[in-house]
Amino acid sequence: MPNKTRKILLGTLVIALIGAGLWGLNRTAPGIAAGGVPVPVRVVQVLEQDVPRYVSGIGAVLSLHSVTIRPQIDGILTAIQVEEGQTVKAGDLLATLDDRSIKASLDQARAQLGQNQALLQVALVNLKRYQLLSVDDGVSKQTLDQQQALVNQLKATTQGDQAAITAAQVQLSYTQIHSPVTGRVGIRAVDAGNFLRVSDAQGLFSVTQIDPIAVEFSLPQQQLPTLHDLLEAKDPARVKAFIGNPDSSGTPLGEGRLSLIDNQVSATTGTIKVKAQFDNPKQTLWPGQLVNVEIQTGLTQNALVVPPQVVQRGLDNYFVYRVNGQHVETVPVQLVYQDTQQSIITGVNPGDTLVSDGQSRLKPGARIEVLGEPTAAQVQP
Repeated sequence: MPNKTRKILLGTLVIALIGAGLWGLNRTAPGIAAGGVPVPVRVVQVLEQDVPRYVSGIGAVLSLHSVTIRPQIDGILTAIQVEEGQTVKAGDLLATLDDRSIKASLDQARAQLGQNQALLQVALVNLKRYQLLSVDDGVSKQTLDQQQALVNQLKATTQGDQAAITAAQVQLSYTQIHSPVTGRVGIRAVDAGNFLRVSDAQGLFSVTQIDPIAVEFSLPQQQLPTLHDLLEAKDPARVKAFIGNPDSSGTPLGEGRLSLIDNQVSATTGTIKVKAQFDNPKQTLWPGQLVNVEIQTGLTQNALVVPPQVVQRGLDNYFVYRVNGQHVETVPVQLVYQDTQQSIITGVNPGDTLVSDGQSRLKPGARIEVLGEPTAAQVQP
């Protein structure tokens, strides 16, 4: 046989052997996945327990009372009685204004009242005398009427004087500025010695209530019926505030109660504003702060709980891989509730062992190798 023909035959044989090897691999690959070489997986056991359900959102901390302190009369600011950042109670003296001019006006009004009261007293004595003389026609009817009119005039004058005194006393009270609420004093904008006007846009400082405090947040309008039920319940729903995520990585700031649902839904966002009130003795919540909010909307009793990664999404439904001996089987389930921590499902039994990791290489009847011991599904309380 010529060398050229021999080389051609050898090349053809090598190609045939390679093709046969590839065909053999293709024939055995399904066998490995189906039950030949076991697929390593991790598993969990279905846990039955009562599970609270939550909805979450982003909220802003608001003070229940925040007041900007402004003067009610024009005058010189003589003294500020509090320090920036100080906690004050309702009624505490905050600042004083120059009151000398108003005191002088008050003294003048009192003097005018005294003068007119003396005139009224004389007029009343004369009226009584004229009334006695009129019985015997000692004075004319016209004189008696004129004296009666003078008495009425002086009575009206004294009433006007008394009103002037009251007005001066009110103006004098404005020279001492008292706190209308219990709260914390903000940064001072005006120093003592400045002339203040009622028309000034900038106040002296603000007093903001810190404890208790409120958090306002928005939820989807679909939650409105649930929110009504929670608000009307004997014990209003608990609301938790966090910085960060409401799990172990978040920083809890406080726990309050649902207090208010806004009177309308936003037409642009389809959300409803909700407010919760918090006791804030440690002042962990601060006005203007942005926080994550979590509110408990319900409690599912005797729920079947698994981690979220256990539930797989099929074309038409949800399913899980359940361990049956050394193999797995697919079980269709219904997803009742799901969040980042757990899923509540139906269609399996408490204690069933389900695959939690490694599902991408599985199909019904596949042989598996369990890595580690099965653990019960864990949920956050």
